[in-house]
Amino acid sequence: MAEISSTPSPSTSSQARILQFAPFQSLVDDGFWRRLSSLKLDTLRIDQSPIAITGFYAPCSHAQVSNRVTLLAESLPPNSDAPHGNRNKCPVPGTLLNTNTLDSFRALDREALLKAEAKKILEDIFSGRVEEDPALLLRFLLISYADLKRWGFYYWFAFPALVLDPPATVVNLRPASEALSSEEAASLSVACNEWRNSSMTADVPFFLVCISSNKRSTVRPLKDWEDCKDRDGKLLFGFYDPCHLPNNPGWPLRNFLIFISLRWKIERVQFLCYREKHGLADMEFSLIGEALVSPPQAWRDPQFVPKAVGWELKGGKMVSRFISLAESMDPERLATSAADLNLKLMRWRTLPSLNIDTLSGVKCLLIGVGTLGCEVARILMAWGVRKITLVDSGRVSMSNPTRQSLYTFEDCLNGGELKAVAAARNLKHILPAVEAEGIAMPIPMPGHPISAREEPSVLEDCKRLQALIASHDVIFLLTDTRESRWLPTLLCANENKIAITAALGFDSYLVMRHGAGPLVSVARKTDDFGSRNEDLNVVATQMDNLSITDVDDGRRLGCYFCNDVVAPVDSISNRTLDQQCTVTRPGLAPIASALAVELLVGILHHPDGIYAPGEIANSILSSSEQPLGILPHQIRGSLPQCALLTLIGHSSGSCTACSDAVVSEYRRRGLEFVLQAINHPTYLEDLTGLTELMKSTSSIILDWDNETDDDSDDGKQTVDDNE
Repeated sequence: MAEISSTPSPSTSSQARILQFAPFQSLVDDGFWRRLSSLKLDTLRIDQSPIAITGFYAPCSHAQVSNRVTLLAESLPPNSDAPHGNRNKCPVPGTLLNTNTLDSFRALDREALLKAEAKKILEDIFSGRVEEDPALLLRFLLISYADLKRWGFYYWFAFPALVLDPPATVVNLRPASEALSSEEAASLSVACNEWRNSSMTADVPFFLVCISSNKRSTVRPLKDWEDCKDRDGKLLFGFYDPCHLPNNPGWPLRNFLIFISLRWKIERVQFLCYREKHGLADMEFSLIGEALVSPPQAWRDPQFVPKAVGWELKGGKMVSRFISLAESMDPERLATSAADLNLKLMRWRTLPSLNIDTLSGVKCLLIGVGTLGCEVARILMAWGVRKITLVDSGRVSMSNPTRQSLYTFEDCLNGGELKAVAAARNLKHILPAVEAEGIAMPIPMPGHPISAREEPSVLEDCKRLQALIASHDVIFLLTDTRESRWLPTLLCANENKIAITAALGFDSYLVMRHGAGPLVSVARKTDDFGSRNEDLNVVATQMDNLSITDVDDGRRLGCYFCNDVVAPVDSISNRTLDQQCTVTRPGLAPIASALAVELLVGILHHPDGIYAPGEIANSILSSSEQPLGILPHQIRGSLPQCALLTLIGHSSGSCTACSDAVVSEYRRRGLEFVLQAINHPTYLEDLTGLTELMKSTSSIILDWDNETDDDSDDGKQTVDDNE
């Protein structure tokens, strides 16, 4: 293959010189490799048979950049038979040899492969197939090895070209605007534009140009040679030139000259290197020259195998290429990258302190996978959380998929699939990178006495729940009864885990974060404040009333049960159907779920984490320092009033779930304590002092006859445990 000199020669020189061609260059789109990997895995497997593929090229349209032969996803079957008529994608037939091993790839006889392709070109010339399909002169070869473990590809292109001996020479190579008169150039420009704009010929890369004596130009297909050869005027052999160089034609001319000389026995060939500017013929950029060609007589022997060149060089060397697409090829990595895109863009300007690593590493346990659980899981994924465990004992029913976004109709069939299992599987369908696990188990509840025969099973559930909460960083309480939240709340207080509760009424909701555990909180505050807070042990175990007006003075925030004056009891039995089912306005769960996840993100990004004080919107407790905004303790909302309140409720010394008395007794007695609480709900009231409190309250005599409208509580926010 003749090398191209970087020193320009005079464009109007009539002195013959060896014709040098600008080699073809390849460009492979990522979509091609994706399709090839799928084809290899699903169809080809160990089959190494040649595959017909299609490349694309177009005439050069940039004065400083040559066009390349491009491979796209559609280059592979079944789409390799590309539709004709696209002026910017002239099809080039190719053959792909994809090997099973790297050793096989390296052991391929490249010289023999090149000669075999060259022989096909020679056969197509003599058979007349080239007149019918001129693109056969451009056939190419691609050898490859797909290393799918690393999502890498070894590959090498060859653009076979027959080698003339002696080589072709060229005279009078110059711009078409100089080689032709102004009238001829204008007429040729019009004719070429018509050829390029026709759906029948737009992508046909070789053609005949007839310029009559009256300077009128026409462009004809190669098969019209007999009609054109004896006409008066000029006859040019045109081709779409991908090369931008002013003194050299592109690679397609090599085989075209040999075709013209062998097929039509022409030794002096007037050729047109057709190039464009802004999608139109450019006669100043296009070239016209005269080539002198003398093909050897031996080529006319059907058994003759010509010498060929055409393996693509890399940096001037004969070496293969390797491309690694691990970051973009692997579907799971691609899905994860796309899922994280919004988070990464948020860090550009809006939220530079966003810690994506913290979010992706946090382990979340969702207890309850109903309407709230499904929404929370999906929003956690949107925030980049990748470790989610789901706990539920129910099965998917026919009424669930319309309201619970992780289930489909198929999950309801045959009695319904276990909710936790179906939800975990469908999370992975949404994002394969998520580490989702579904655990089907009931939550032991106070007020639901058990028999001696049931004790071993209940104790096993308690131990399993203990282990799950201990091994996770965040616990979401999303069950549909109050009593099912009691044991998880107690265990979170004991382990000092972040706990977030969401509960729904018909048209109102509650979202809150539980305060830190009592024993750990007291120790931490004593360490932080030293002797100035020696009485914190006393404060932490005293009953604190709900307060939304007092400034947060460092007291521990309450849990879901801190404002109760009775122990949780059976709220399921003796309820009508509308009370047994989750009856809420459909838009409520997504709102509450989103706020619950936003609370978690706020906690994870707050310097005090679980110990962060409660904040109230538009008050002196609001913080302007945190980039995510204020961090409330409780959020209560009402759809009818479009109202949202941020409240603070401090821990109660009589709380049946997180008080010092309850946590200490649990630590002392373990699961024996839990069983007693399950079978005897009043035990929790006795332990925490609520029994005495209720006795003292009942002795107070109220004069109800003097009650006025001012004492009514019509504006009170209420939230039922329907979810």
